[in-house]
Amino acid sequence: MATVPFSEAREHFTDLVNEVAYGGKRIVLTRKGKKLVAIVPLEDLETIETMEDKIDIAAAKKADADIKKHGTVSLAHVKKSLSK
Repeated sequence: MATVPFSEAREHFTDLVNEVAYGGKRIVLTRKGKKLVAIVPLEDLETIETMEDKIDIAAAKKADADIKKHGTVSLAHVKKSLSK
């Protein structure tokens, strides 16, 4: 993955976007030598979001199963247990 200083990225933003969009490159922008953000192809972002959705769905299913198995707790009970 290429790294580009943020100050340089400003000067060549259009070229960098084209490299990502049409060349499939991933570019990390840095500031003072530290990685700050990444520019990635839209397809990569969509893949990440799909993976996150699958993780969220699995967590929701697990929580639902836990509720069915153990039931729920009232807000009053939670507040009471936290104030001890």
